[in-house]
Amino acid sequence: QVQLVESGGGLVQAGGSLRLSCAASGDTFSNYAMGWFRQAPGKEREFVAAISRSAVNTYYGDSVKGRFTISRDNAKNTVALQMNSLKPEDTFVYYCAARRTTRWSLGVSPNEYNYWGQGTQVTVSS
Repeated sequence: QVQLVESGGGLVQAGGSLRLSCAASGDTFSNYAMGWFRQAPGKEREFVAAISRSAVNTYYGDSVKGRFTISRDNAKNTVALQMNSLKPEDTFVYYCAARRTTRWSLGVSPNEYNYWGQGTQVTVSS
């Protein structure tokens, strides 16, 4: 079992930056690929970014590519999402997720992930 707690959300103006963090506890963090997803009320969860167990592989959704960066620190059991050049359309609840998988694998579908945090709200004003 893995417990995930996100932090760092808030209100920011368009063009600004935020850094989300997700702290993991429970099982061995380095056994899990990590992902970030986002969701609006009544909508499906949308893939944002993923990082493999050893951080060798990363992958981004088209809407955030070039603006967001995912990273992880296996010594601190954390994964972060640096969000730059934010737009009003980036306004969502952001979730981190953990997927127990092989060393090089990622995951882009919510169904591939085993554990989820409670989410943190990001609001970008125009």
